[in-house]
Amino acid sequence: MAVFVTGASGFLGGRLAELLADRGHEVVVLARASADLRHLAHVPVRVVAGSLGDLETLKRAMSGVTQIFHCAAASTDWASKEMFFDANVRGTENMLAAATVASELQRFVHVSTTDVYGYPLVPCGEDALVQDVGLGYNHTKVLGEQAAWRAHREQGLPVTIIRPATIYGPRGKAFVTDFEELLRIRLMAYIDGGQRTGGFTYVDTVAEAMMAAAQSERTLGRAYNISDGTGGTWREYVEGLAAGLGYRTPWLKLSFQSAMLLARAMEFPHGTLGLPGRPQLTRHAVYLLGRDQEFPNAKARQDFGFAPEIDLAEGIRRSVEWLHSLPKWV
Repeated sequence: MAVFVTGASGFLGGRLAELLADRGHEVVVLARASADLRHLAHVPVRVVAGSLGDLETLKRAMSGVTQIFHCAAASTDWASKEMFFDANVRGTENMLAAATVASELQRFVHVSTTDVYGYPLVPCGEDALVQDVGLGYNHTKVLGEQAAWRAHREQGLPVTIIRPATIYGPRGKAFVTDFEELLRIRLMAYIDGGQRTGGFTYVDTVAEAMMAAAQSERTLGRAYNISDGTGGTWREYVEGLAAGLGYRTPWLKLSFQSAMLLARAMEFPHGTLGLPGRPQLTRHAVYLLGRDQEFPNAKARQDFGFAPEIDLAEGIRRSVEWLHSLPKWV
């Protein structure tokens, strides 16, 4: 079976491409000419040079594929409005437009995020309305979902949407290499004591969920929360990383309210005054670490047998092992 994966130079897309190839699929990946694909050097994939902005290249890349996994996105807490929009909205719209002429397509799996719920006080199920709170990532992922649903509703595109919570694991940046750096330089902070649930989901677990959802008829036209369901807190995660790396645990502790005020102040010179660089703390990060992220996964368990096998302790162990394999540790 031929499958098409975007974002293969990144974290989730790269791991998904590996696992699909391991299962014998013919894997086609989209990558810019400048993309670093060393992690796929041992994986039998066909690389199509191009970008999400090149509609004709997308159409050619999708020729003959039966499944499409759209992982590519600007997944960060800070970027320009243009970067977020180009990747998460225009890129998704181009993918959907190209997919409508893919004659053999059976499923289009779009990777969204639980951030589309707008960081509610209490984690919600998939039937809750998405909420645009105006942050770049949340705003554009909501728009990307809306585009996917329009293509499903108006053009019959066989769409399934996956909404992962906090993805971590080897090659992860936001919650692995970035956290390692913050711990090392003693700038990691607990918000509300680190007691909020992180909604942690090991990268393999998300990839397995995507593959299973693509095979199930029950998932057509539906969205699914993906988290491991173990209820691990940010304190547990950070302390696990620190212990494995031999670092001290954070000394910085902030309430949600004070962290949000600090983030707004730090964002102002970059977002409003146009100063280069990025703030050390963002509202997006405060929402993630200061609101519970353990969104219920019962629907995924029921519809396609979602059953996470890698618990938080094992996921942290594997992440630390990978960090220790990097050149600065060897």
